Amino acid sequence: MYTKILQHVSRYIELSPQEKEEFTGILIEKKISKKQFLIQPGDKVMEEFYVVKGCLKAYYLDEMSNKHILQFAIEDWWISDFEAFFNDLPAQLHIECLEDSVLLGIHKDSLETLYERIPQFERFFRLKITNAFVSLRSRVLSTLQKNSKQRYIEFCEAYPNIEQRVANYHIANYLGIKPESLSRIRKELVRT
Repeated sequence: MYTKILQHVSRYIELSPQEKEEFTGILIEKKISKKQFLIQPGDKVMEEFYVVKGCLKAYYLDEMSNKHILQFAIEDWWISDFEAFFNDLPAQLHIECLEDSVLLGIHKDSLETLYERIPQFERFFRLKITNAFVSLRSRVLSTLQKNSKQRYIEFCEAYPNIEQRVANYHIANYLGIKPESLSRIRKELVRT
């Protein structure tokens, strides 16, 4: 169960066997079925989650009930309503399972204790947050600077093989295009 997350963490920091044991001891396993919600608007968000198995989407509903997909999370990714988690605010996002999923959660209080007891984790999570910020900024700039085809190619690089797991209309929504446009782009790419 913990092999994947320990491999993930070891890409950023080195832990002793005792530190690994202490870290895995605070993780909370969650199994969630397809179409169930991990987080919904208004929830108090006390955990962030590592995806061991499965696929989830995080989205926002605007005042007209239009869905805006902000993130997909597949194996080896982290997901939560991070604004709510870090700022102690009610959740604004829906996080829904697209597949049966197994997650490992870290409670906010346990995370603070972990920082004190194993300071390398402050570095680990700082690097994760920095990477997430850079990724978000790149996505915003990509939306402003690149055409739909270029954004789709970037999406496929960021989420390899996700097309077999996620409906086309979800991908189109994430890219900010219509499903018909996505079909046209795919046909163009197959011909080239």
